[in-house]
Amino acid sequence: MSLRTRLAVATAAAVALAVFAATALGFVVDRSKLRGQIDDNLKSRSAQIQTVARYRGLTPLVPSVQRILDRLPPPQLGGPTLYAQVIDASGRRVVHGNFGERLPVTERDKAVATGRRSPFFSDETVGGTHLRTYVFPVGHGLAVELARPLTEVDEALSEIKVVLFVIALVGTAFAAVLGVLVAETTLRPVRRLTRDAEEIAGSQDLHRRTSETRSDELGRLAHSFNLMLDALEQTVTSQRQLVADASHELRTPLTSIQTNLEVLALDESMPLAERRELVDAVLAELHEMRTLVAELVELARGESAGYDREIVRFDLIAKQAVERFQRDRPYCELKACLEPTLVLGDSEALERVVLNLLDNARKWSPDGALIEVSIRDGTLRVRDHGSGIAEQDLPLIFERFYRAASAREAPGSGLGLAIVKQIVESHGGNVTAAGAPGGGTTMTVELPVSGWS
Repeated sequence: MSLRTRLAVATAAAVALAVFAATALGFVVDRSKLRGQIDDNLKSRSAQIQTVARYRGLTPLVPSVQRILDRLPPPQLGGPTLYAQVIDASGRRVVHGNFGERLPVTERDKAVATGRRSPFFSDETVGGTHLRTYVFPVGHGLAVELARPLTEVDEALSEIKVVLFVIALVGTAFAAVLGVLVAETTLRPVRRLTRDAEEIAGSQDLHRRTSETRSDELGRLAHSFNLMLDALEQTVTSQRQLVADASHELRTPLTSIQTNLEVLALDESMPLAERRELVDAVLAELHEMRTLVAELVELARGESAGYDREIVRFDLIAKQAVERFQRDRPYCELKACLEPTLVLGDSEALERVVLNLLDNARKWSPDGALIEVSIRDGTLRVRDHGSGIAEQDLPLIFERFYRAASAREAPGSGLGLAIVKQIVESHGGNVTAAGAPGGGTTMTVELPVSGWS
């Protein structure tokens, strides 16, 4: 079943249920009102009889009631006439009206005569006629049964029932039509969004956007859809740019390797020293390619899979990276000041950040120059004492494959700082570069500090 059908059925069912509930409630109210009038009439007559019994005594009550009933014309049971009879505690009819049928006497009626039960209303059927009866005591072991036919009430209720049933049927039909209209109106923006999504998927046109003029939930859905397209377009553009840049960067070492291998293959008389020199060049180019591929994989990992985050000691991660860096490059002089700091992040990725910044500082530092590393309140600073980075290059050094003019002769792929930026931003942080007082450059990484301790 489609969403449109389900929505139409749900709307129709809700409206139909409301209509049936309203008609049922109306019937109950009308029935209560009509029957209440009968009950009020019976209680009014009972009050008159009790007044006679209270002020004139029971002695004249019985013959008075008898004379009143005797004067009534012989009625047909079921007409709008009040019927009455007086019973004693044994259930014997002391007085009864001039009609063929007798009102039934039950144990409850006898209990009212003896005073063991309070007055009560009940429905009785006598001679095929539906009656409303009221039994009440008059003292000295006597009780009066008053009855009035409900024929008129039942007929009126039957007519009301037919009218309400017709209203319910009309309301149900209206509910069905309303459900279809509601489903059609409600799902129109959804169908438009679905059509736009299908057309975008078919045409691969990520520049297209759907309309988001509405201010309700469907408008927010369209806005979210457009945000998703923005992110997808940015990702695809970034991937295409990465592939293009990687192809460009790989072309140079591949061309060099091909050229050197062709020279080795064609010139068999080449001296051994020159041959070894060419082989060393090929190996160096292969090492550069391996480094480039590893960094490309690191960038792709960050874009697609993200990082596993947990509460970690940033200072201990930095300490481990510093020790590893100094072990591989013993000729570098490092000074570390690392305060205990907790952050939410991926320990392996954060170690990569520190190592890349240290490697960048080494490239910009002369041999034997000091590299300073510090961590305080979630802020990592790595400073070199080299020649520094030109002012115009500072905003661009975190871009992929960007290399300042002064660094193009140095080894490297131009991806190290791009990886740093990607990791830091994925952790909700920020990375900047600035010239340091006295020369050199300071790289600053700011990460949100965790409140855990």
